[in-house]
Amino acid sequence: MDILTNPYFIIFIVVAVVVSNIMALKYTAKSKFGMRQKDKIKDVMVGKEQQKKSAPTDDDNHDPDNKSSS
Repeated sequence: MDILTNPYFIIFIVVAVVVSNIMALKYTAKSKFGMRQKDKIKDVMVGKEQQKKSAPTDDDNHDPDNKSSS
């Protein structure tokens, strides 16, 4: 029980806890929790742009030079 009250042992425990907390924070900061949401938003925007490009417009349907539809 004498070792638990030793100041060097207490300092070692405190330093170990602080270092492990810093390492855990760095690990969680590198995880991709927020990045997945940004990717989904980007995918949705790209999908909307592709739908706009593939959808026919009014100009394509009412071409005055096109005589085949008359």
